Amino acid sequence: MLHYPAMTEADLDAVVEAERRSHPFPWTRGNFADSLAAGYGAWLAREDERMIGYAVMMLVLDEVHLLNITVLPELQRRGLGSALLGHLFEVARMRAATRMLLEVRPSNVSGQALYKRHGFAEIGRRRDYYPAHAGREDAIVMTRDL
Repeated sequence: MLHYPAMTEADLDAVVEAERRSHPFPWTRGNFADSLAAGYGAWLAREDERMIGYAVMMLVLDEVHLLNITVLPELQRRGLGSALLGHLFEVARMRAATRMLLEVRPSNVSGQALYKRHGFAEIGRRRDYYPAHAGREDAIVMTRDL
């Protein structure tokens, strides 16, 4: 059974290791620590006692900005990302958010498909937003009403 405890400083070693395995340009320990210090919402996704993923989002007025959502690479394509995203929708609604925003790489086709399945639509692009092996990569900006 999945559950979603709040991420704490004590979780950062495991989260940073998972982040390194999951992304070509991973967040640093400092990125996660700064998010916790700033009061952003951050959760682990656990199945029994095993961490299977995590997410970070920032609430601003009545909007939430999804900053990071990750499922361990060996556990992807099993519906766990959808379950974690559903948890984030619930938390956002409880905090009176009416809309969720995110950025996703054009090269992250599976991420885009996940977001589209959950009602996100592209509303714009940010040029040269992400680091990439060949310079920079744009970000697709997506939103979904809650």
